[in-house]
Amino acid sequence: MRLTLERLIDAFHERALPDLLTRETPLRRMPGKAAVVVGMRRSGKTWFCYQRMHELLAAGIEKERILYVNFEDERLLPFGPHDFQTLLDAYYRKFPAFRDRGAHLFLDEVQRIEGWDRFVQRVLDGENLDVVVTGSSSRLLGTEIATSLRGRSLTTEVFPLSFREFLHFHGVDPAPRTVGPKARARFEQMTGRYLTTGGFPEVQSIDADLRRQILRNTIDVVILRDVVERHAISNVTALRALIRQAMSAPANRLSINKFHNSLRSQGVASTKNDLYRFLDHLFDSYLLHEAPFHTRSENVRRVNPRKVYVVDPGLIEAMSLQMTEDRGARLENVIFMHLRRKGLRPEYYRTKSGKEVDFVVRTEGRGGRRLIQVCWDLSKRATRDRERSALQEAMRELRIRTATIVTWLDEDVSDERVRVVPAWKWLLED
Repeated sequence: MRLTLERLIDAFHERALPDLLTRETPLRRMPGKAAVVVGMRRSGKTWFCYQRMHELLAAGIEKERILYVNFEDERLLPFGPHDFQTLLDAYYRKFPAFRDRGAHLFLDEVQRIEGWDRFVQRVLDGENLDVVVTGSSSRLLGTEIATSLRGRSLTTEVFPLSFREFLHFHGVDPAPRTVGPKARARFEQMTGRYLTTGGFPEVQSIDADLRRQILRNTIDVVILRDVVERHAISNVTALRALIRQAMSAPANRLSINKFHNSLRSQGVASTKNDLYRFLDHLFDSYLLHEAPFHTRSENVRRVNPRKVYVVDPGLIEAMSLQMTEDRGARLENVIFMHLRRKGLRPEYYRTKSGKEVDFVVRTEGRGGRRLIQVCWDLSKRATRDRERSALQEAMRELRIRTATIVTWLDEDVSDERVRVVPAWKWLLED
């Protein structure tokens, strides 16, 4: 293992860092704390590390003061807890001066190695190292970090490209000085492309068939490594059925009871408890995300099924077997993930008369909460009245003064209490 580590260190220092699109999410850092970067596989966590390395080089830090290890590299197998010290020893043998001067340690996809957290805790206490770790499980966000690093970490969530980053990637200025008919048409065209292609960086410039294949393979890797292997799942048939259900009906409430009955009717054996666990594992992997029912009562929240969203619209398109699609649901999925990128935790709401509002968002500052409804097309009077009525009832019950309806193309600011805004404009607002 020592020889392998020495070769990997030399190889990293020899090769040039890749050129990359600068992500808008800042890396949360503080001296004495590990910077933890989490998100779904292929969403850009490694590129996020490279972005930090570029910043260090621009600040005059020698590249040799950077130590990067990707634990997805099969040459590291088998890597055990004791090999972390072997890694440090190999590095300091090459660069003994950096033990005192300080160095920057990047551990990519470190959740695969047992005991990584104890190693990070030790080097934070005893070595002059700035530490960045990445992982594909939200458990790095919660119990593992809180328990093992005892407040010695700051977490940054990384998602596939936002719409603004998507525009930058394809050479479109997201903030032109004026937005005339041509610019508006361009934004509308790019929004439609984003709803289909999604934001995974590696599939942006390839044909549709290859894109779908790569995205389906990405889902398979999440299933295998982040769920099946990590949690020793044996009922893979039920797990895959659950994923297909979520992908085929994004932005919908998922009732485990109903889904369990559906599996039984198809002859697929599974327990309800297993399905609940599978769903939580998929949330942990960042493949799926949840919006609970908005209420102050924890009991009411528990008995109402959660709405489930997919991390990226490209995955929905890649897994779709239908000739037609629910464009409104896909748009709602994009709006939800935009809010999650902002660090918000959207919830859905049902009024006392049973009308549903897509998102209640708790925000800091005055107001405290925002209401957001998503509707593809408001051209029909009945649709317009239905969406406004749901918002107006929710505004009265929750005592919220204003609300927003996000649509595909419609725009209307005549009502100062309920603003109607097209998706491209809403996605580009701060």
